[in-house]
Amino acid sequence: MSTRTLPLLFINLGGEMLYILDQRLRAQNIPSDKAKKVMNDIITTMFNKKFLEELFKPQELYSKKALRTVFDRLAHASIMRLNQASMDKLYDLMTMAFKYQVLLCPRPKDILLVTFNHMDAIKDFVRDTPSILGQVDETYRQLIEIYTPLSGGEFQLIRQTLLIFFQDMHIRVSIFLKDKVQNSNGRFVLPTSGPVPYGTHTPGLIRIFSCNGEEVKRTQFRDGGNYTAALREGSFELFGDRIIKLGTNIVSRPVETHMSGTAKNSSQHTKVNTIPNPLAKEELNLLAKLMGGLEVQKPSNTDSGFRVNLFATDEEEEEALITRPEELSYEVINIQATKDKQANAELAKIMGEFTEAGDPSPSSSSKGDDLLAMMDGL
Repeated sequence: MSTRTLPLLFINLGGEMLYILDQRLRAQNIPSDKAKKVMNDIITTMFNKKFLEELFKPQELYSKKALRTVFDRLAHASIMRLNQASMDKLYDLMTMAFKYQVLLCPRPKDILLVTFNHMDAIKDFVRDTPSILGQVDETYRQLIEIYTPLSGGEFQLIRQTLLIFFQDMHIRVSIFLKDKVQNSNGRFVLPTSGPVPYGTHTPGLIRIFSCNGEEVKRTQFRDGGNYTAALREGSFELFGDRIIKLGTNIVSRPVETHMSGTAKNSSQHTKVNTIPNPLAKEELNLLAKLMGGLEVQKPSNTDSGFRVNLFATDEEEEEALITRPEELSYEVINIQATKDKQANAELAKIMGEFTEAGDPSPSSSSKGDDLLAMMDGL
């Protein structure tokens, strides 16, 4: 079933990626000008107009490999470089952080408030760059226009779609383990106390009504938790207090990821990740054309690139690459894809229509080829 889940998934994962990269850039004492360039380049690419136009169309979620490939290119849209083990860890952190937020949402509609928290943070990253800020504000307006009128049932469908997408991901994260919100098997521990969804009453009271709608009896029961009422609803406007803290930065201290035992040995997990998706290549072909900015920029002599390590040491990074289960590996192989694109005339025609709709950059074709080539290795 087609839903409007994909933009929310993409923006929230992107927001988590920016949080993590910002923390690592600071930890590695990367010069502020280079760190700012990395964040600006990634956000500019992330909010590519033609890509977002396609993204906002009601549709099913892309395959896990297709989505991971997009974020791989997104992370390398600037002068920063990540080795495969660090990219794996980055993606693990992104997905588990957002999965936890989806699980904790008091009501399905609050997923939109989580998205707005991520958007607020993204705006803060580019507050000194008006041209990029305009791109972000335009996406904000689309989110408000499309999602605020949706019913509770439509948001419930979005939430269930997200949970199905994440259901086989059980990566242990050190922050979650230390805070005891995640078990040793990688599954999250949900609280039985706290604020109830806005517009609902705290549990503990049963009211019985007559056929005329008059209350005739009240019965109290022990709720087993310590619940509080939500005094007001978070703002769904361009500016305002979101109330909930989900979607704000949780990676302000060093974090580690570990494969849980169930994830290493689960045949179901392996099956989900290794079955080829017949539409995967077509998805990336279209994404390649739309996200022309996802070219890995070759560092020049005046603006040299640098590597970011999400592990404490290079040795830990190498060990993580060796020990990661094969079924969870997203290794990408670059080969020439020109022949493949020529062979698929119909798809090329469709992609050409998207190109004609805007003003393509001179290098958009080569950038598309680079992303196209990656899918041949999936």
